[in-house]
Amino acid sequence: MLLLLMVSIIFSLSFGEIKISMKDIPHLFREGNESIEYTIIRKLRVPRLILGLAVGGALSLAGVILQGIYRNPLVEPYTMGISGGAALGVAIAIVLRLNQVFGSFMLPVLGFIGALLTVILVYSLSIRRGKIRIQTMLLIGVMISFIASSIMMLLQAITDSSSMHGIIFWTMGSLDETNKGLINLCIGSSIAGLTLTYIFVKPLNALRLGEEKAKHLGINTETAIRVLFLISSLLTGICVSVAGVIGFVGLIIPHLMRVVVGSDFRILLISSFLGGGIFLILCDTIARIIIQPNELPIGVITGIIGGTIFVIVLSRINFKSQIG
Repeated sequence: MLLLLMVSIIFSLSFGEIKISMKDIPHLFREGNESIEYTIIRKLRVPRLILGLAVGGALSLAGVILQGIYRNPLVEPYTMGISGGAALGVAIAIVLRLNQVFGSFMLPVLGFIGALLTVILVYSLSIRRGKIRIQTMLLIGVMISFIASSIMMLLQAITDSSSMHGIIFWTMGSLDETNKGLINLCIGSSIAGLTLTYIFVKPLNALRLGEEKAKHLGINTETAIRVLFLISSLLTGICVSVAGVIGFVGLIIPHLMRVVVGSDFRILLISSFLGGGIFLILCDTIARIIIQPNELPIGVITGIIGGTIFVIVLSRINFKSQIG
């Protein structure tokens, strides 16, 4: 996986509107100069590369966590309504033109607030008598996602064309973010999320047997599920707030990694993190070069490639046996 990551990094740095020879990349970084090639790599491609690794890794990690909690092959970060809440927050900011009044940082801020409120709502509605109802949480998340999508369509119907265009473009996802603070937030959060998740490797492996059997093995399932749900939700909220809605990463990558490395979470977590980063870096590169000099939204590429791979994998493996 590390080798594939290095290949994807070189591929991403080399290709774009201006092609840079692979053999010249080490020289450019070693020497450092004011050439166009160095400026393009340093100011444009490296930030996208770091953000792609962070967002792809975090979304894939969130997906593998949620699939482990729910033991459901179709669960992904966006199933829980988190992306819908974040997208609705951004849509409200665009319609009210808060980004024009207070600055562009208001989009990720409102997006994260929307995601956080969704997490709180899903969590609070899923608790009865102090216990989390797993299936209820999943259904509530799906319904909230539908409600948020409907409200967004309402906003697009009543707003002007420029705001509607901004909402649509943002919901397709993009790694075109140059704010170092947001990029550092994403990469720091993704690494912290990966580190914290490893504390719960044993509960995740035990939950593969089912919640009741995990309890008989001495696992505090209630605490594990709550903490893991919070970690995956925060990771998703941060990623969606910064990069928009990028689908299929958290769904397909964990399944592919199970085929490659198995279902042991000690290996699966880091493999999914690296696999998600590799997938998103390659998709972003394709989005930049497929219709040069224009750029496609990265969500279009992840949807086409991810959906195709998902159908192929679906026809060849038993997801239920892979997860449980």
